[in-house]
Amino acid sequence: MEKTILVTGGSGFIGSNFILQWIAREGTPVVNLDKLTYAGNPRNLLHVSSDSRYQFAHADICDRETVRGLLEQHRPRAIVHFAAESHVDRSIRGPGDFIHTNVNGTFCLLEEARAYFAGLTGVDRELFRFLHISTDEVYGSLAENDSPFCETTAYAPNSPYSASKAASDHLVRAYHHTYGLPTLTTNCSNNYGPYQFPEKLIPLSISNARLGKPLPVYGDGLNVRDWLYVEDHCEALRTVLARGRIGETYNIGGWNEKRNIEIVETICAILDEMCPGDPVLPHRKLITFIKDRPGHDRRYAMDAGKIEQELNWKPRETFESGIRKTIAWYLQNDDWLTEVTNGTYRQWVAMHYSQEPA
Repeated sequence: MEKTILVTGGSGFIGSNFILQWIAREGTPVVNLDKLTYAGNPRNLLHVSSDSRYQFAHADICDRETVRGLLEQHRPRAIVHFAAESHVDRSIRGPGDFIHTNVNGTFCLLEEARAYFAGLTGVDRELFRFLHISTDEVYGSLAENDSPFCETTAYAPNSPYSASKAASDHLVRAYHHTYGLPTLTTNCSNNYGPYQFPEKLIPLSISNARLGKPLPVYGDGLNVRDWLYVEDHCEALRTVLARGRIGETYNIGGWNEKRNIEIVETICAILDEMCPGDPVLPHRKLITFIKDRPGHDRRYAMDAGKIEQELNWKPRETFESGIRKTIAWYLQNDDWLTEVTNGTYRQWVAMHYSQEPA
């Protein structure tokens, strides 16, 4: 019988891309456990919603009884843990949700995974993995000439979001070293691609530019991020799950350091070419510098050498190829973007899931 994997937060941006890729490439069953907060959208998974290999469970990862029931029912060979609050600006305005989901939620999931793992025997016990997906932001900020983050870089989180993710990373490490839970942790750089909620820089810039709205850029626009196309990230995660060494951490990056202003200008140039009928041309006229975010990290950069050397993974997309694919997807899926930005998908979620136990 084909062994199932349990994915938490699978209706979000990276999680939904992972599930779509998993079913297309691996072909084995997936159970998606998602609370469906504002950024979790079941419509991201319409392509597999009627596939017998896909099941959805509407619940909070802090609901240990539900998690326990799913583990007992589906007997997964792996837990792939995406579920997290992830937007820095939101964490500055309201850090409580980040502690609830990223720290308490990860703890609840680890406790149930530990109990489940203790009951496994033979091949099932040997093959089981707990894959925890984290962020480069736990490492803090780099100066212009500093070497990129590597897996041994000291943690120095600077926002409530990154601090909550750092805490979850430490819990995962502790459950491996204390209880022998077979964990794997990945820390990724900034993702972009299809289905990203339009509060993040790239989809926000695409959406606003099409509508002739201002394109907000924090501070001087010179903050640097390493950009990773989401499908490359998902492929890396499948690789780590298949061949990663238990207890290890793997940094996943795109080898694409770009300043924020460069990202926005690139989007504007491509939209000038693809959308000559938009209300404001050239689109770069819309770029608007705004007051910087509190504690805004200056630079992130990832050294992804370990995963390349140990597991033979490296990204397929350059930023230039990935950003064109991303813009093309948003242009072809304007109905998805409209639905997400006007909030109607929340009504759809309420109608479809209000009768299910939380």
